Amino acid sequence: MRTTGMGRSLAALVALVAVSGCTAQAVDAHGSTHGSTQGRTPGGTRGSTPPSASKTDRPATPGDDKPGGTTPSAAPKVLWSRGDKGNDVREVQARLHQLAWLIPAPTGTYDTPTVTAVKGFQGKRGLPRTGELDAVTWDRLRGMTHKPAAWELYPYGGQPAARPDPRCMTGRVLCVSKTSRTLRWMIDGRTVSEMDVRFGSQYTPTREGVFSVYFKSRYHVSTIYHTSMPYAMFFSGGQAVHYSPDFAARGYYGASHGCVNVRDEGKIAALFAQVRNGDKVVVYW
Repeated sequence: MRTTGMGRSLAALVALVAVSGCTAQAVDAHGSTHGSTQGRTPGGTRGSTPPSASKTDRPATPGDDKPGGTTPSAAPKVLWSRGDKGNDVREVQARLHQLAWLIPAPTGTYDTPTVTAVKGFQGKRGLPRTGELDAVTWDRLRGMTHKPAAWELYPYGGQPAARPDPRCMTGRVLCVSKTSRTLRWMIDGRTVSEMDVRFGSQYTPTREGVFSVYFKSRYHVSTIYHTSMPYAMFFSGGQAVHYSPDFAARGYYGASHGCVNVRDEGKIAALFAQVRNGDKVVVYW
């Protein structure tokens, strides 16, 4: 029996389909295929299921290829924890203090109050309450606070003294740095003692410049504010270097009315005994 040209073409097409196993598949808007999974798929083997036909559309997570299902992602890196010490810990504590999670002043030691504060901060934000400062907690804390100023890191004193101003290097000088909030008692360029000090507020600023002690009063009481000014050494108008019990109690969270307040009574008592009228006072940034 003769076969026409059209018949021969149709027979060839049927044979090609039988050999290749092709199947028509619908394609959705994402390029995923649906329908029969028979045949060879790109990147797969004959009869395998194409990637788009998996049970869910979620991306693979660590542990998906292991027996027993998924495993939790790795915990964030711990940066600081109980017992750690240093300036970084002091900054963490200052930032927690800004948010009122940590009431005590920064100490530079990751102690029990710090652990408690970190747990509270983490719990409030839905983070694991570990009490350890990990990378995620640190990012959240930094995002909610400002970089602490020097006085926030040392609110009750204890900052390293700043380099002496050149005007402090000769003679007998009360060398007062507003930057480090410290006073150096210096004689001929040598530091005899150092102490923490604070200054006036923006409304009653402590004057800057070079002055001289002109009057000393051991048991002085302010005639304007009627407050005690023990070991007062006046250097500019009504401004003096003197002991402040308020500074000892409240730290840099308070301010003077322009005087240079000293926190340590023992240190200023010794200083008062050594300073003479006419000794130089340098107040600088």
